[in-house]
Amino acid sequence: MQIPIVSGIFTDSGPDFRTAYPVNLIVTPKGSGISDAYLRPADGIVANGTGPGIDRGGINWNGVMYRVMGTSLVSVASDGTVTTLGDVGSGGLVTFDYSFDLLAIASGGRLYYWSPSGGFVQVTDPDLGVVLDVVWVDGYFMTTDGEFLIVTELTDPMQVNPLKYGSSEVDPDPVVSLIKLRNEVYALNSNTIEVFDNVGGDLFPFQRIDGAQIQKGTVGTQANCVFVETVAFLGGGRNEAPGIYMGSSATANKISSDEVDRILLNYTEAQLSLVKLEARNDRNHQLLYVHLPDQTLVFDYAASEALKQPIWHILVSTYVGLSQYRAKNMVWCYDRWNVGDPQSSSLGYFTNTIGSHWGQLVRWEFSTSIVYNEGNGALIHELELVALTGRVTGSPVLSTSYSLDGLSWSQTHTISAGGIGDRLKRLAWFRQGHMRNWRVQRFQGVSDAHLSFARLEAQIEPLAF
Repeated sequence: MQIPIVSGIFTDSGPDFRTAYPVNLIVTPKGSGISDAYLRPADGIVANGTGPGIDRGGINWNGVMYRVMGTSLVSVASDGTVTTLGDVGSGGLVTFDYSFDLLAIASGGRLYYWSPSGGFVQVTDPDLGVVLDVVWVDGYFMTTDGEFLIVTELTDPMQVNPLKYGSSEVDPDPVVSLIKLRNEVYALNSNTIEVFDNVGGDLFPFQRIDGAQIQKGTVGTQANCVFVETVAFLGGGRNEAPGIYMGSSATANKISSDEVDRILLNYTEAQLSLVKLEARNDRNHQLLYVHLPDQTLVFDYAASEALKQPIWHILVSTYVGLSQYRAKNMVWCYDRWNVGDPQSSSLGYFTNTIGSHWGQLVRWEFSTSIVYNEGNGALIHELELVALTGRVTGSPVLSTSYSLDGLSWSQTHTISAGGIGDRLKRLAWFRQGHMRNWRVQRFQGVSDAHLSFARLEAQIEPLAF
C-alpha cells in the first residue's frame, strides 16, 4: 500500500492531532507515474564573501546588489567583493526602495539616500520625524512615524512640508508599515489596512480608497510583503490571535493552517513584531517565508493550488532540533538568489546541488499520515522509500522510526542511502514490527544524504482480532 508523505501527523500532551510538516524538504508537484508530488531537498547555502557586520537587508538596483551590514551601506559585486558606501547607524532590519536616481534606506528611525552621482546623504529635515518605513510612489518618498503618512517634496526629496502630512484614521491603531502595490500605497496598521491613491492637490496628495480597507493589520514593520500580487502579512484584527493572511480588494484570506497558528502562539507579541516575511518566485514555486526566531515556516502557493491543500514546509539550520534559519534578506541578482546570514557577517547564495548551510550539515525530516487498519492490528513486513539515489558522494545514511501514539517514538533503524552512481539502490527496511491500532512512520537524515523522495510503499499483513 502507498502511504502519503506530503505531511505527517503527531500528537502533543493535549488531546490534539497535530500536523508534521517536512523539515528542509520542499513538496514539489510533479506527475511522475510514481506519485503526484515528491519531496526534494531545500536549497543549500554557499558562502560568497564577508561584509562589515550582520546583514540587515538588501535590494537589487540597476543590476547591482546593495545591502546594509552592521552600520554600513555596501554594494556587493557578483564575486562577493564588498564596497562600503556610507554609514546608516545601528538598528534592526532596514527597508529599501528606489526612485529613478535615488536609493532610499530607512534605518534605525532615519532616512538616507544614495546615488552613484550624488553620493550618500541623510535627510535631516526635522519635519520628517521618526522613519519606520519608506516607499517610493509617483515621485514622492513616503514614510511613516507610526501616526502620520509623510511625503517628501516632489522637487526636493530632502525637504518635508508639515502641511502635507496625511493620516490613516479609520481606526485609531498606529501605522506599522507601508507597501506599494499596483501604484497604490497600503498603510498597514496594527488592526487594519488602508489603501491610498494619488489624487494630486496642494496638500497631502493621496486619498483613502474607502472600499479597499481590510479589517486586519500586521504585527511588525517587516512582517509583510508583496506576494502573488497581494499583500501577505502576519497579524490579525482587533481582539484576534495572530495568523498569516493574503489581503487584496478589501478582503483578507487566511493561509495559515491550524498547525501554523499553533506554532505562532508559542511566541510573544514582542517576538512576532520582529518577524520578517519574504516572497520568492523560483522554479514554479511561489514561496512565502515567515522567519521566526527558531525556525522559518514556508508557504508554497503554487503547490497548494496544484495539490488542492495548504502546502507548508519548515526550514532550520541545525543538525538536531530547531534553530534559526540562516538565510535572510533574499535578493535576486547576478542570476542567483543572494542571502545574508542573520548570525554572522557572511554573504552567500542558494544552490540546489548541496543541502548544507554555510558548510555545515543540517537535518531533514518527514513523516507520514496515520496508518490505520480499522482498529485491528497488522504486521509491517517491509517499508520502501522510492527515491532518486546514487547522486551523492560518500556513504550517507538515513533512518526511520515509528510511533504508536504520535508522541513517543521507537528506536531508529538506519540504512545506507547508496554512494555516487548507485542509482538503482532501493531504500528498504524489513521486519518493521507490528501495530495494535494505528501507527505513524518518521524518516530522518542529514544533508549529505541529498535525496528526493517520491513515494513510500509498505507491505502490511492485517491481523483480525
